[in-house]
Amino acid sequence: MPQNKLYQEENISSPLGRLWDAFSDNPFAVVGLWVMCFLLLLSVFAPWIAPYGYAVQHPEQILMPPSWHNEGSVDYFFGTDDLGRDIFSRIIHGVQLTFGMSLVIILFAMLIGCVIGAISGMMTGLKSSILGHLFDALLSIPSLLMAILVVAVMGPGLTNVFWAVGVAMVPQFIRAIHQAVHEELQKDYVTAARLDGANTWQIFWFVIMPNVWDVMIIQVTMAISAAILDIAALGFLKLGAQAPSAEWGSMMSQGLDNLLLAPWTITIPGVAILISVLSVNLVGDGLRSALAKKRH
Repeated sequence: MPQNKLYQEENISSPLGRLWDAFSDNPFAVVGLWVMCFLLLLSVFAPWIAPYGYAVQHPEQILMPPSWHNEGSVDYFFGTDDLGRDIFSRIIHGVQLTFGMSLVIILFAMLIGCVIGAISGMMTGLKSSILGHLFDALLSIPSLLMAILVVAVMGPGLTNVFWAVGVAMVPQFIRAIHQAVHEELQKDYVTAARLDGANTWQIFWFVIMPNVWDVMIIQVTMAISAAILDIAALGFLKLGAQAPSAEWGSMMSQGLDNLLLAPWTITIPGVAILISVLSVNLVGDGLRSALAKKRH
């Protein structure tokens, strides 16, 4: 026999539930999240999804236009390049090298940057001031310029691009975490926890860090879009992935010779870069708005 509810119970969402409710109120952010999930799936299953290999040539189908063109073919949906390689297959394989690699790079940079930034942020006095000015000086150097300097020393190649972009992204995480931890350290609730007998580790992990995760999440979304652009820029400058790699920036560089004859060899990889960066930025803006609502 069903029980009668005499009192109406209010369903209180969890913090993550409230964050998702605020995030899902922004339709553009939700679309960006779906695009990011789709790109992530492509980066994992690209070899099984692509109809051809990224280096497979079709000599009889050189510079075939995309399928929506009168002379195009559905077999080569985005057309072919000057070597007869299927651009659609190369775009799918390129998700691993441009989008997928950026995620791995940011994970690497986040781990190193958060450790160094947290340690420096917990410092006080002259040491903290010196480190703060040092990180500001490092951030004055654009990430792309720093990556170019590292690649110029180590040489071109995908492995060196990983280290170059990773090293260029670390200062951003160090500075963001350092500033966030240092500001939280001045709050009254930290003083109250210290008076209650909490040690430095307990103050950092249980008192400060719950209020720093928001900064870290926002910094990650900003850094992913910057890493995508840096990887593509290095590939376009022929300092990153080398031919016959299907990295999107490298594809644009390889299509420069046929810009007027076959513009799709440049525009399609460029649109792929645009969509990936735009989706990440939409998710980042949605997270910033949702976190701001959660604070209020």
